[in-house]
Amino acid sequence: MKKNRLGTSELMVGEIGLGCMSLGTELKPAVELIHEALDLGVNLLDTADLYDAGRNEEIVGQAIKGRRDQVILATKVGNRRIPGKEGWSWDPSKAYIKQAVHESLKRLQTDYIDLYQLHGGTLDDPIAETIEAFEELKKEGLIRYYGISSIRPNVIREYVEKSSIVSVMNQYSVLDRRAEEEVLPLLEQKEISVIARGPVASGVLAASGTAKADKGYLDYTPEQLHHIRQGLAGLVTDDRSMAQTAIRYALAHPAVAAVVPGASSRTQLLHNIAAASSASLTTAEIQAIREQSPANRYTQHR
Repeated sequence: MKKNRLGTSELMVGEIGLGCMSLGTELKPAVELIHEALDLGVNLLDTADLYDAGRNEEIVGQAIKGRRDQVILATKVGNRRIPGKEGWSWDPSKAYIKQAVHESLKRLQTDYIDLYQLHGGTLDDPIAETIEAFEELKKEGLIRYYGISSIRPNVIREYVEKSSIVSVMNQYSVLDRRAEEEVLPLLEQKEISVIARGPVASGVLAASGTAKADKGYLDYTPEQLHHIRQGLAGLVTDDRSMAQTAIRYALAHPAVAAVVPGASSRTQLLHNIAAASSASLTTAEIQAIREQSPANRYTQHR
């Protein structure tokens, strides 16, 4: 599998990673999926302390025992449980980040995290304090690099200007091109990589996604989604399915170092990984997709 450098870091990530959120909570099948992914050349595993209240990190930790040197391990921080309070609370404070990293390390059964990501963020956050926490964790050797997971252009710009992030995880697909105009060019210019999540748009862009398209996606109507799916179907080849075409679209942007589609079954996993050996999109194919799927824009978080 082709590997790309993550920003200016020393991390070389396979262009198809594994978003671990969809693995479920049963240990054996999830570990088997991760092992198969690693055997097939995947090295970027993306999890978060939020997923299944830490259970996902525990599963990933079990799966990478004895194989830690094969893995670029990415997890996230910023959401916490407060006793007596329902749900999750947002906490990007230095104190919480420096506490939470130890809990993630314990669940992951490792003594360092390759990529530690802020799991969200707003302009109301104590951004300087948050950055200070990540920088201290780097100096302490608990993390190698850090990034943010955000779709907010205003927050992304703050971290680009003030921090040494090497990556931004951003939702990016044929159906969510909001980042193309203002986020991706900035990140490409600053040599900060994008890790694209949601390249198949929650399955809407898979061959079996007709029913999901019927329910709509973002601000698209079902009619618009079916029209876009029809256009994508026209670009399918013998070695590249509709979902793989969608994955190749996200990878075609020079700012994107990797995509992290989720997988809850072996069939999905193998199909996603096969996109690494499917044909890249031509300039004409990329243009055809953009003509059928006009770029949407961020209307919030300006």
